Amino acid sequence: MESLKKLIINLISLKQEGAYWDFKREWYESNQDLLHDIICMSNNLVNRDSYILIGIDEDEDYIIKDVSNNPNRKNTQKIVDFLKDIKFAGDIRPIVYVETLNFDDDIIDVIVIQNSSNTPFYLKEKYKGVFSNQIYTRIQDTNTPTNSSADIDKIEWLWKKRFGLIETPVERIETFLGKPDGWVNGPYGEMQKYYKDFPEYTITYDFASDNRDGYVYYLFSQSDSKPNWMDIKIYYHQTLLTEIGGISLDGGRYMTPCPKTDGISVSNNHRWDIMYKYMVKESFLHKLHQFLFNNEYSSEARIARDRFIEVILLFDSEQEQYLFKEYVVEHWNDKGNYEDSINLPHIPQLEGYKVDAFKDDYEHALILQCMLKDFRKRN
Repeated sequence: MESLKKLIINLISLKQEGAYWDFKREWYESNQDLLHDIICMSNNLVNRDSYILIGIDEDEDYIIKDVSNNPNRKNTQKIVDFLKDIKFAGDIRPIVYVETLNFDDDIIDVIVIQNSSNTPFYLKEKYKGVFSNQIYTRIQDTNTPTNSSADIDKIEWLWKKRFGLIETPVERIETFLGKPDGWVNGPYGEMQKYYKDFPEYTITYDFASDNRDGYVYYLFSQSDSKPNWMDIKIYYHQTLLTEIGGISLDGGRYMTPCPKTDGISVSNNHRWDIMYKYMVKESFLHKLHQFLFNNEYSSEARIARDRFIEVILLFDSEQEQYLFKEYVVEHWNDKGNYEDSINLPHIPQLEGYKVDAFKDDYEHALILQCMLKDFRKRN
């Protein structure tokens, strides 16, 4: 919410409309106009979320006009219900929600239209003055009129977006990872996969070429804690797009890309006092993590994955991670409130390793999980 508010403040400060944002003084009196604007915004040509800011008066130097008592005001559920009754082509509808932002004693509503690869959105049956089979978009600050259709080059671009043809190879592989059923095993078995619609995209994984065999704390969440490090390679034709370290957990029952590492300093030292492992939802790393789980799903893999997720942090966004680290610094002295509710697994003596260091990392991971739950409740 905080990051959205900052974005909206920046857009208002521009004092002009743009390719993915629009200002309205008050809520729509006409559902026809609301629908037309949502379709135009969902088919925007800048490939991003778009915003309709309600409560901004363009005629009075873009000042805020409180909308709390507007009789036409709609919340998310009302807009979703409205769109459900509209006959969209393919029954594919834009994903839309409403956020309310407070500015001192005034509030504005923001209709957020999420970016989607399902473009172009258009109607299969006419709704009042919004015509069927007409493709509307937005160019700079101007929507396609309801009695017209977008230029052919704009329509072609929207269809290319649906088919993943406007993306770079790295962006396309990220899209394909969200479609695990589209992948099949290569001729050398399950450790090589290709995307069946575009077989030039392949994923291979094998045991780490450097024969690394070190331990990290999250291995001890598994029944079999022996490390099996992997190399995950993603190719476009013969070009290596990226190589990511992976770990095969619980004796090979579940594989995941290795989480990232970060830390927090709660003292006056410049070094980390707390180290943790994490992923950010919807990042490339997390999408690969989800892909491998969905592609190799089994009940044993699910158990191993659940144990893994219990001891790494999964943030909703990079912004949440940043704010959470500040929260931990302020509340780390309260960690004793959580220590009685956590349990460490058995960590065996390992030659060449300091077992107490593993215990500290594991305990910190569990405490941070508890703190993250409290942090989210407060926010």
